[in-house]
Amino acid sequence: MGKCEQCIVREFSALKTLTKDELITMSNCKTASTIKKGEAIFMEGENVNGVFCIKAGVCKMTKLSANGKDQIVKLTQKGELLGQRSLISDEPTNLSAIAVEDMEVCFIPKSEIIGFFNQNNAFSMSLMKSVCGDLKDADDMMVSLAQKNVKERLAQTLLYLEEKFGLLEDNSLRLQLSREEIASIIGTATESCIRLLSEFKKLGLIELQGKKITILDKVKLKRIVE
Repeated sequence: MGKCEQCIVREFSALKTLTKDELITMSNCKTASTIKKGEAIFMEGENVNGVFCIKAGVCKMTKLSANGKDQIVKLTQKGELLGQRSLISDEPTNLSAIAVEDMEVCFIPKSEIIGFFNQNNAFSMSLMKSVCGDLKDADDMMVSLAQKNVKERLAQTLLYLEEKFGLLEDNSLRLQLSREEIASIIGTATESCIRLLSEFKKLGLIELQGKKITILDKVKLKRIVE
């Protein structure tokens, strides 16, 4: 098992503010695990009792809506922490975390994190900023869903997937989501999402090949969003 003080991933979250001694303490009490694509790291309403640090892979944060469908609220990747909001509020998780691809995650128990929170001012500030950032993202997403039509939201999501997760060597989007998952992000039925993707293809904005999506005209996609 890798040591926290030598792990590059910690540089992307509040963990970067921990001292070397704190990182060694954390290293001795964390547990690492591999989560297969489609498996849950935790489910909505669960008491997590700690935080998960993503070492590799991407997961979707989902919320079960009134109609029984999962709405994807956020995509989370390497270096980010999961469960920090429920750790601070001392409540069960309000979202589920499901692996979109195979993942490596480390679990750090609540007792350790609270210890760092109480002793290390920089760490507690950094963690609070991160939770505030999540709140801001949630506000932005709510406004986007309310004010943009489905076409605009799809264009925005495709641009976001390229910007956040990058491309494969053949220039297609690195993160390959199912049509259901894309529909869940933009808040529409899968059939509507499939129809819109075909429309984007006919307009020469994207190329579709199975699950692969390649953006061909970024400028026009940005125009749709604006």
